[in-house]
Amino acid sequence: MKVVQSIPVMQRLSAAWVKSGASVGFVPTMGALHEGHLTLIRRARKECRRVVVSIYVNPTQFGPREDLSRYPRPRARDLALCRKAGADLVFAPGNLYAPGHSTWVEEVERSLGRDGASRPGHFRGVATIVLKLFNLVRPSKAYFGQKDAQQVDVIQRMVRDLDVPVRIVVAPTVRDRDGLALSSRNGYLSPDEREVAVKFAIALQVAAQLKNPEAALKKLLAKTSGLKIDYVTLAGDRLCAAVYVGKTRLIDNERAASPL
Repeated sequence: MKVVQSIPVMQRLSAAWVKSGASVGFVPTMGALHEGHLTLIRRARKECRRVVVSIYVNPTQFGPREDLSRYPRPRARDLALCRKAGADLVFAPGNLYAPGHSTWVEEVERSLGRDGASRPGHFRGVATIVLKLFNLVRPSKAYFGQKDAQQVDVIQRMVRDLDVPVRIVVAPTVRDRDGLALSSRNGYLSPDEREVAVKFAIALQVAAQLKNPEAALKKLLAKTSGLKIDYVTLAGDRLCAAVYVGKTRLIDNERAASPL
């Protein structure tokens, strides 16, 4: 497995793969890898000749009071996990923004509401970095998890609207044995907070099976001590929610059985 930090080197390698006709599967990450990421890498390994994983903590998708400085960066562990999962190359650049960077990608429909309302500018940062990575890696397929439902919505719309020649593959949310959706931020939770977070995940899965799931989830969460609701909403047929457990913000979603 190669580890590449240089943008020109990444460009030369991706150009050679495209020229040879090799299919390239791409898994963009911010590191602190867990089984959800590894599931994506292993799927890409089955479906593509080459597999690239990016590890880049993108500063432009963090707000001024968010956790950029303390976001976990276990680089050696991440590289070992990528190698074991079957990655051919890890792209781990130091900085992807040129001095004076002033060009942004902004999707203005699917980025509204949910995290778009709670984290202004977040999806502009996401769309910009994902398009930059697509331009550098030039993948045939890019793999994302359903847990980040609105991120998937934004990226799918960006790819469609800007004619980006990549197929977006969306994999189901991976959950721990207790039902909590895997997230790099779960590591911030104390044991007591973890118990509250599990109650959030269970409430979401229960409410998604009920009539009027949005109201049902709000009622269930209101009875759960130790968490603060950020939002609960239906987006199409998906019941989506974000909560704070202590200082940690968690998001999750489930397909609603009866959205109306």
